[in-house]
Amino acid sequence: MNEPLPTGIRMDGGVVAFPVHSMRGGTSTGLVIDERVAPQDIALREELLRHLMGVPLHGEAPGNRQLTGLGRGPATSNKVFFVELENVEGKLRLVSTLAQLAASHSAIDWSVNCGNMSSALPLWALDMGLADGANGDFEIDIRNTNTGVITTGRVLRDADKALRKVAIPGVPGQFPGVDLFLHHPVGAKTGALLPTGNVVDVIDGHAVSCVDVAVPMVIIDAASFGKTAREPLAELEADSAFMQALREVWIEVGLRMGLKKRSGEPMSRDDISRSETIPKVCIIGPAANGGTLSVRYFTPQTLHASMAVSGGCCLAAATLIPGTVAARLAAATPQVGEQFAEYAVAMENPAGILDATVVARDAGAGLEVRTVAYRRSAQVLQRGHVPLYNASEELVAALEALM
Repeated sequence: MNEPLPTGIRMDGGVVAFPVHSMRGGTSTGLVIDERVAPQDIALREELLRHLMGVPLHGEAPGNRQLTGLGRGPATSNKVFFVELENVEGKLRLVSTLAQLAASHSAIDWSVNCGNMSSALPLWALDMGLADGANGDFEIDIRNTNTGVITTGRVLRDADKALRKVAIPGVPGQFPGVDLFLHHPVGAKTGALLPTGNVVDVIDGHAVSCVDVAVPMVIIDAASFGKTAREPLAELEADSAFMQALREVWIEVGLRMGLKKRSGEPMSRDDISRSETIPKVCIIGPAANGGTLSVRYFTPQTLHASMAVSGGCCLAAATLIPGTVAARLAAATPQVGEQFAEYAVAMENPAGILDATVVARDAGAGLEVRTVAYRRSAQVLQRGHVPLYNASEELVAALEALM
């Protein structure tokens, strides 16, 4: 492999200029940062992120437009990955750590991964000169520290190394294609396929299925709220009674799932109510355009404009578990056999159809999921330096030490 590029922290006119890649992965955008240029102290690291993304340095600022940073408002555009390399049995792989920010407050969530933005990481590795000299597709494993899940990223390339472009729902145009393969994704945050121990739980009169594949998610029949899961996003967001009822359900379910903070402490009701990342939530209904299901997905505080791939993988796996809300509503529920096989699931969402492939088998005691795969596109939006005009003396000193 080629030598990676130098760290690149520098001083411009007495101001620290910090190197970043601004990238899109799937339907999310954010930053990718070389771990070697990041301060190790968590308080300084979080201060750095707030400056970069333009979120409040302290407390809350409702209506913040992120004018001073690179964030873009919704949760899907406030993601930052720190990435480094590790050597495993003579093979290099990426190690990723996701920070999820929000426009309106200073709190940073370190609890989950992002499947969409993860698709940007192999392209980042290529752009940083980490690819080997082989022709054709470039593959590299990625270990995510937030969840412990290992994926394999494959950047699609022709024999002459030219990047192969693809189109995906929710992204206009064609861009470099990336296939992501999630290995052994069950229990990413809770250690169990069914975190509550039940195929179906009833919360406030709503039948829900709690499944943890790539990410813990609450799956609810839209009809129990008088919905179809085909409504325009604005219509759902404008229905305050629905939004409040949904919120009450996912907070209660989050408690029952036994969700934990990054420190390992159980999440309280207040923690879950403020969480930008877990549990994910979706309402589902029968498909209308030839897919398996129709879905409207929440992250959980905001309604997603399409469908997150981690949530899509979870929902796809849930359709294969007999008795779940997803299996009941799926257009066709295959009989999972004793041998591993591929099962395709198509999820209709506001941007189109998200296709996922689940490699699973009936292990007797329940569903065993070996791999979930999906295709995204990614792009480098910009590479360069961000001046940190208002950085604290402590942060400046820490970054100067890394120059």
